[in-house]
Amino acid sequence: MEDKWRIIYYILPNGENPVKKFLDDHPKAKLKALRILSHIEEFGLNYAIPHTKKLSGTPLWEIRILGQDSVRILYVTKQAKQIILLHAFIKKTNKTPGKDINIGLVRLSKIDILT
Repeated sequence: MEDKWRIIYYILPNGENPVKKFLDDHPKAKLKALRILSHIEEFGLNYAIPHTKKLSGTPLWEIRILGQDSVRILYVTKQAKQIILLHAFIKKTNKTPGKDINIGLVRLSKIDILT
C-alpha cells in the first residue's frame, strides 16, 4: 500500500543492524517497540505522538518506550512517510546522554553522505 509509512533501520558499514540487535537483546522493550512501529507504519507518526519527543537543538526525535527500563530509539524522518531508526539505548537519567545523541548524529551524517 502506498499510503503506509516505511520504517528503515540504520545499517552499519559492517552490515550490523544496531537497533535490531539492541531490541533482540531486550525482549520486553522489543515487544513494545514493534507494536509502536507497526502502528506508525499503519497510521503514521501522528499515532505515535504520546510515544515521541523532539530532542531540542538536534534534528533527532526519540521514541519513548516505558517499562522496567526506559528505552529510547532515536530516529529522523528524511523523506515523506519514512522514518530511519538510528540508535537505541536504555535511558538511565532524566536528560538524554550526549554520548547517545552523538551516536545518532554521526549515523545521521553518514546517511546524509549517502543521499
